[in-house]
Amino acid sequence: MNRFPYALGVVLLLVSCSTGYKTPPANLDNACSIIAQRPEYMRAFRKAERKWGVPIHVQMATIYQESKFISNARTPHQYVLGVLPVGRQSSAYGYGQALDGTWDEYRRVTGNRGAKRHDIKDATDFMGWYFNRTLKTNGIPLSDARNQYLAYHEGHSGYARGSYKAKSWLVRVANEVDSRATVYGLQLADCRRR
Repeated sequence: MNRFPYALGVVLLLVSCSTGYKTPPANLDNACSIIAQRPEYMRAFRKAERKWGVPIHVQMATIYQESKFISNARTPHQYVLGVLPVGRQSSAYGYGQALDGTWDEYRRVTGNRGAKRHDIKDATDFMGWYFNRTLKTNGIPLSDARNQYLAYHEGHSGYARGSYKAKSWLVRVANEVDSRATVYGLQLADCRRR
């Protein structure tokens, strides 16, 4: 009996159940388009909002900035002499560009040992967990996309020290995250009315 068709079917089923996408939704400037194309994103965003209190539009704007909604996003390679690859800029990976150490801490603290950074449900849960730590540690409201992003990028201690103040590019990016969150929020309110 040939088991190849059966094995192939199992593999295809597992792949189809994956919540990771290597390509982003078509129109990243429109929150309604994103969730229409990827309805499982909205389920993940809502679940994280219910569990952690982080508004959907804040989650979306952060994921846009971190990975452009590409599930397996990684930082670029670094090169010596412009040609010899020596590794990546950091261990950041997935929708939320979580670092290895922070991701491991999240899995340990939450008990979500099987969590994967390329799974939108796990990435949004991680973001909710991290933003709540930021609220407790740095007093930043969950709806404050700008400062939550600065603390997400710099870490809680870095944010507390004000390390971002010497990085005008990062302050500009955080302002862009805040603007995108506002736009996504307005769009989501509009598409919910329709």
